[in-house]
Amino acid sequence: MAGQLVLAATPLGDVRDASPRLMELLRDADVIAAEDTRRTRQLAAALGVSLTAKVVSFYDHVERTRLPLLVEEVARGHIVLLVTDAGMPSISDPGYRLVAACAERGLSVTCLPGPSAVTTALALSGLPVDRFCFDGFPPRKQGARREFFNGLRDEPRACVFFEAPHRLSECLDDAVSVLGPQRRAAVCRELTKTYEEVKRGTLRELADWAKGHVRGEITVVLEGAQPAARSVGDQVADVERLVTAGSRLKEACAVIAERAGVSKRELYDAVLAQRTSAE
Repeated sequence: MAGQLVLAATPLGDVRDASPRLMELLRDADVIAAEDTRRTRQLAAALGVSLTAKVVSFYDHVERTRLPLLVEEVARGHIVLLVTDAGMPSISDPGYRLVAACAERGLSVTCLPGPSAVTTALALSGLPVDRFCFDGFPPRKQGARREFFNGLRDEPRACVFFEAPHRLSECLDDAVSVLGPQRRAAVCRELTKTYEEVKRGTLRELADWAKGHVRGEITVVLEGAQPAARSVGDQVADVERLVTAGSRLKEACAVIAERAGVSKRELYDAVLAQRTSAE
């Protein structure tokens, strides 16, 4: 029987979110590589699953040393199940190196989809999240953290990141300083757990709220930057580029005006005015 590496998502908090496939794999896998073996055993017990697999730890500090052994297990025809404490392996957790190593050997790798703090927070944020990026944890030191937010100043996509509860207040204060107080965000705390809470508002409102010593697992969703408003005059160069490419002036004005949401007549007049001033 061919071996396989299976990455499996585990519940964020509520064990009832575990899928039947996860329960089957916990029961039937030959090897379970767990970020925290104690928590994985607790999950199995809560699900009523008796573990018969060899359970080994697989966290940041042992990842590189464990990796060859796990790859060899797959090569020998065994099913190796990779789980983290909560959510999806490889998403700000160990996993991608093991996937890459198995792929390099031509070994089978698959994924058991399921809970993820990233997508759960996006869904609950109440923000436009049709496009988003994930940025792990912000830097701990203030200078680097402010540079992190500076990189998001003009980012049009929503951004999701994790933060430790004891650093949340300072993190949001830095976000206010760099991005301004009116940028919208959502702070999601203890997702799917008993004390789940989602606070939505401006960065200033959330920074003030976070000064109350927030606890628990934190996921933040930051609204994407709004495109800078452009005047009619800013569109003239775009019109001229279309004209140079062969469009008639009125046709080019109609195309650019519709795209930019400005008056076609005002744009046409602005093009003529700029041509006159250039003569």
